[in-house]
Amino acid sequence: MELVYLRTFVESLEAGSFSKAADTLCVTQSAVSRRIKFLEDQYGYPLLDRSGPVLVATEAGKIVLDKARQLLSIEDELLKGLKGIGKRDGLSFCCTPGFGTAFLPRVVRELLQTSSEMHNMQFFLDMPDQVLAGVQDGRFDIGLLEHCEQFDFSELQVLQLPDDDVLFVSAPALDIPSGEVTVAQLGQHTLFSRRAECCSTKFLSFNLKKIGLDETAFPSRVVYDDLHQIISSTVDGLGVAFTARSLVADQIAAGKLRSHQVHGFMHTRKRSLVFRPCFVSNPLADLLIQEVQRCFE
Repeated sequence: MELVYLRTFVESLEAGSFSKAADTLCVTQSAVSRRIKFLEDQYGYPLLDRSGPVLVATEAGKIVLDKARQLLSIEDELLKGLKGIGKRDGLSFCCTPGFGTAFLPRVVRELLQTSSEMHNMQFFLDMPDQVLAGVQDGRFDIGLLEHCEQFDFSELQVLQLPDDDVLFVSAPALDIPSGEVTVAQLGQHTLFSRRAECCSTKFLSFNLKKIGLDETAFPSRVVYDDLHQIISSTVDGLGVAFTARSLVADQIAAGKLRSHQVHGFMHTRKRSLVFRPCFVSNPLADLLIQEVQRCFE
């Protein structure tokens, strides 16, 4: 169980509403709602009474709340303990899975050729809010995230990279015309997506809401936790996907996939590189930042 779900649950009860919890956590209200639903599905009980003006824990929710606070307290003690033993050697970099799949192998390859200190580097993949939280609390030195939310980057140095293009793709066998299409045309086919809290899935939900629709626009949906599997299934003509252009650029160029846009959708999202100011003078950090920037030259 990822602690982000439990932290969201605790914050929702302490704040009394999803909207206030979302402001504190720097995520959207729908993201908070999805995380709570995930917990309720995971445990098989309703955890919150939503009938009143303020959120209240159910009987099952009280049990989860008590244990969640204990687990989060242990995590806080762990982080404080690690900080207490001094700064670790090397550098840690965390990015979202989209960048990690499309660009990180190239970044690592270039660093291996230019630096003798690669043994001191660590690479991680996580969701945008966790990338940011990890940089803020010192678990990661540098983070890269694609996002449609307005995150709080205060006290961090931010480099805005070129926006991330996100589009629908399908195999020619499905006979969906390239270019602008409707959600109704796409919704006739199975949608391959990642979990509800993942970047592209959250972005799709945001866009559907923007034009007055919701997830029911895609009645047939298959969830994979593997971007490669999503792309493979889409290339095989088993359905459609909403994904970053960088992940499928080769397949589009080879004619294995067609790209589609929907009128009213936002098809770009921000891409931000974040780090604490103290790492500006770190030679290893400087090399990593340069290689990330070269990905978009």
